[in-house]
Amino acid sequence: MKNIILLILIAVPLLATAQNNNGLSNNKKCISMKAINTLEFPQLPYSTDALEPFIDQQTVEIHYGKHQKAYFDNFLAAVKGTDAENLTILEVFKNISKYPAAVKNNGGGFYNHVIYWESIKPNSGKPSAKLAEAINKKFGSLDELKKQFSDAGKTRFGSGWAWLSVDEKGELFVSSTANQESPLMDVAEKQGTPILAMDVWEHAYYLKYQNRRPDYIESFWQIINWDVVSSKYEALVK
Repeated sequence: MKNIILLILIAVPLLATAQNNNGLSNNKKCISMKAINTLEFPQLPYSTDALEPFIDQQTVEIHYGKHQKAYFDNFLAAVKGTDAENLTILEVFKNISKYPAAVKNNGGGFYNHVIYWESIKPNSGKPSAKLAEAINKKFGSLDELKKQFSDAGKTRFGSGWAWLSVDEKGELFVSSTANQESPLMDVAEKQGTPILAMDVWEHAYYLKYQNRRPDYIESFWQIINWDVVSSKYEALVK
């Protein structure tokens, strides 16, 4: 019995470590499934200096601790006392056009960043065999996906996001949204489930790259968390 208990005590932290190393913690997996009024601000899946030299520590600290945290707090305030606080984020996003701008801007600002932090990590890796096959089928090559995705970020006027998503037919597509909108929202030009997000608001890169957004985008490709992106894709199409 003592040996069994010891094995359990060892296994639990190892499992937690594996999840954190993968960049997708249990806490974050549950965010989209929880009622909004039960949400807690999630932790980063890595230290604030882990993305150096591609994204500097000060940018991560401000981006995560100031910008995303403000979106989170303002989102909770915007839905407090309304029916929306008892819904999940995804339920609200599906009908976001019915809600005040504060719900869309702050809800998107919070949850888009959840996807963003999951999308990147130190030591990028490569797409899984299944995702690589889908990329080749849709785009012809990973290089072509990189071009289209990068262009979506470069050509987004002002602030916004670039996305790689899966549509209702299980097909990949690249898109861009303005401000804090996302493919999860009913206001998106093309709707789907994001598996990769790139923030192109200036607060994501300005301290290090100033107005050189293309340089930031090129660096972004060095830190894509292909483990998480692949896992999300495979969960959607299985």
